[in-house]
Amino acid sequence: MWRADEIAQLCYDRFRDLPKRGKPEIGREWTLLAAVVKITRGQDMAEKEVVSLGTGTKCIGRSAMSPSGDVLNDSHAEIVARRGCVRYLTEHLGRAVRGEKSSVFCPADDEGKWRVQPGVSFLFFTSHTPCGDASIVPEADAQSQPCLVVRAEKDTKEKSGPSENGLKRRSDRQPDGSDKRFKGEPGEGEKKKEVLEGAEKVVGSHAHLSLEKDSQTGQRQDPATLGAADLHRTGAKCVPGGTPDPLEPGLGYHSVGVLRVKPGRGEPTLSLSCSDKMARWTVLGFQGALLIHYLQSAVYFEAVITGKCPYSPDAMKRALCSRCCHVTGLPTGFAVRPPELFQSGLEFCHSLSQTQLSHHSSKGRVSPCGAAISWSAVPNQPVDVTATGYKHGVTKKALGTAQARSLISKVELFRSFQALLKATPVAQIPPSLRDAALQTYWDYKRAARDYQLAWLCVRTQAFPLWPQSPRELLHFK
Repeated sequence: MWRADEIAQLCYDRFRDLPKRGKPEIGREWTLLAAVVKITRGQDMAEKEVVSLGTGTKCIGRSAMSPSGDVLNDSHAEIVARRGCVRYLTEHLGRAVRGEKSSVFCPADDEGKWRVQPGVSFLFFTSHTPCGDASIVPEADAQSQPCLVVRAEKDTKEKSGPSENGLKRRSDRQPDGSDKRFKGEPGEGEKKKEVLEGAEKVVGSHAHLSLEKDSQTGQRQDPATLGAADLHRTGAKCVPGGTPDPLEPGLGYHSVGVLRVKPGRGEPTLSLSCSDKMARWTVLGFQGALLIHYLQSAVYFEAVITGKCPYSPDAMKRALCSRCCHVTGLPTGFAVRPPELFQSGLEFCHSLSQTQLSHHSSKGRVSPCGAAISWSAVPNQPVDVTATGYKHGVTKKALGTAQARSLISKVELFRSFQALLKATPVAQIPPSLRDAALQTYWDYKRAARDYQLAWLCVRTQAFPLWPQSPRELLHFK
């Protein structure tokens, strides 16, 4: 009913049709793209529609996080696309509870609950393998995608050079102040290598691990690495308490299957890799803890399609599917639902390798785009462009105000959920939301008891070292 190249082209076309604001400068900046595609199957055809799209490569450091929920912590494309899809699902639940027609939801059997329409499913597209475990591939194509950190204003002033001030971004500079440059070796088909001055070789930003079997992990070697001399590497660090990277030459440099934190260089963050987050979605669904109040069951991605890039089917399967496949004891409405995996032969026009091909020395260094774009198929303010966790172009004076918030920040998605609850007729309010004591963001998340139980099953059985967000960051109203 659909082909991987068809889905990739649909997403690339949707990106092309967006306004210019926030897009990379051709020949100088690169970025990553991810999207959610809704499939509506009929008798003889399938309608395909991009309902959410995101770009971005960065996340903010721990000190820049906000207890008000008004800063976008993780701006990697995959996370931006997922959060944009939550906007889309919230919009359609609003239509459903108001008695309007929704192409996504219909009434479920349980009181106050809804389910996805028959014949409707969702696909996830990403132009590059997700950061973390899924990007463990042999060094056959040194296409890298650095995970850059954005410091809080006070930290930037203390450690940056004289040309950096406050929240001003320097995408061509590492968080520790060192410059990053790319060396191209002559000869067609030869690899381009990323060199970080004054540090070890770091190729590929998305935390990569050795696939050799060892006594601690029991993981077998990825057949794709046989005959390879090395793997793409990353500066991203394993979570505390886990198996550390051996840092041995070649294929033994990284550990297998462990949780990793973005970006791993510079100021620490609390953002888990995209591979880790996407693995969690295979059990908890991608709708989140708030929307599950309205749903009879979690919503899962039917398939994950990756664009043209260094790719290992075995690594993708291990990272996104196998790590949670043994989880049991899940409450009603949740299941282990690993997606089918596909790769397209079409490359994103703003990938690092394509940007390098069109780069001219007069443009300066090739660097990641500082902005992240979120687009959702919603009628009001579908496009949201952010940088350093706030709306792109916001002044320092406006930081901390409603005008500076990203529409996919925690507090804005919470506002949308509260509007949904307010629009729901009293008789149709889900039972889990009838407690008058619910006030804070965390109260509403905690009240989704089945979701929290499912998450407990995942943490205890698959990811016992998953770091927990400080509760003081979730107590906003």
